[in-house]
Amino acid sequence: MTRNTTSRKSTTPRRKAGETPTPPGAASGPAPGPVLRKKDLIERVVTQSGLKKKDVRPVVEATLAVLGEALSQQERLNLPPFGKLTVNRRKALANGEVLNARVRRSPHSVEEVRKDPLAEPEE
Repeated sequence: MTRNTTSRKSTTPRRKAGETPTPPGAASGPAPGPVLRKKDLIERVVTQSGLKKKDVRPVVEATLAVLGEALSQQERLNLPPFGKLTVNRRKALANGEVLNARVRRSPHSVEEVRKDPLAEPEE
């Protein structure tokens, strides 16, 4: 009687003690936080700038349009203090496009914005 001595390696990762299994198809990584929508962005700009909503809305919408156009033209964005945004992969879908992007931020630029979010108006 011969015995099969070849070992088989399992393709499933081992769990640590006390760890619950992740269901198939579930996203790994940190849980998503709250969503900032366009109307919320407009409200925040109104609050920080002290301008009227009717004046802020066209500027925010134009800014978002320019950013969307730049991403469509495969441009890299370098927008301090937001950071540097580079699109790594893109996939065309029937109803739009999926972009996988990397955003790199400097912790120093984020802290500077918190100290003084807007420049003083010149007289």
